[in-house]
Amino acid sequence: MSDDKYKNYLIDLGTLTKEYAREAIAENISAKGSEDEGYKTGYMMGFHRLVTLMQQQAESFDIPLNEIGLVDIDESEFLK
Repeated sequence: MSDDKYKNYLIDLGTLTKEYAREAIAENISAKGSEDEGYKTGYMMGFHRLVTLMQQQAESFDIPLNEIGLVDIDESEFLK
């Protein structure tokens, strides 16, 4: 199998995960003080765990974060 297939998969996965994480962050911010706040916070924290896991694993395999679309998202975005 072609290595490009796996590389493209990781690029898409990283980019989409980052997009969904940022949507969850925005939804969490807009839910402050509402009945949904706890749910939205938990949903966002699930993405936090996934993003940081993907970043840590990429570093373990010497995969630059910019190659999988996860270089420009960090912990501070989840702490707003």
